[in-house]
Amino acid sequence: MTLPRIQVKNFSFSFPDENSPLWTNLNFSLNPGEIVGITGPSGCGKSTLCYCLSGIIPRHLPGEISGEILVDGKPLSQVPLPQLSQKIGMVFQDPETQLFCTTVEEEIAFGPENLCLSREEIETRIKEVLELTGMTHFRYTNPSQLSGGEKQLIALGAVLALGPHTLILDEAMSQLDTAGRKRVQKIIRPLKKAGKSLIIVDHQIENLISSDRVLHLENGQASWR
Repeated sequence: MTLPRIQVKNFSFSFPDENSPLWTNLNFSLNPGEIVGITGPSGCGKSTLCYCLSGIIPRHLPGEISGEILVDGKPLSQVPLPQLSQKIGMVFQDPETQLFCTTVEEEIAFGPENLCLSREEIETRIKEVLELTGMTHFRYTNPSQLSGGEKQLIALGAVLALGPHTLILDEAMSQLDTAGRKRVQKIIRPLKKAGKSLIIVDHQIENLISSDRVLHLENGQASWR
């Protein structure tokens, strides 16, 4: 039996010093090759949930949690960060928060280099990611010279280069124009076909057309749409 990539069990979250939880008893699973969309109004906790699923909360940001998140059947809290980065990758709404190298090539190579992969493997991943994102001709360009949509594609590519089986896109399409959103949607299809799992967070339901299921968060509760 294949384990879900992520399992969320009776999960509740509260900000420090807040009297009421942001949500309570959240339950859902993400299976191999599945795309789950998450939507809801501003302030409902969509990004906070992403931070919890990726381990940013509570490792780097504070929060009061109860319940459990499992990654490949193992409690997320017990997965070392180097291993977690190869299981779950997150792309943020603003690509500027993820790009800091002087060339696109360096951005893509940064994660694999920190995993101490061979030069040959790193080169293979750079080429594969640039081809998938359609950014091969920008390989030696400074990311600061790219458009917002192109920066988002490089941020996505840098995460993909780590080889995670699960991708979390936290409103990664919200600042893109129609052409940019179509490019991201075009990339999502082969990822799903290859068995990758995705969580796509967006307040616009039209950006979740690739999702197999959509989880709606509102007023501390979750419901499937």
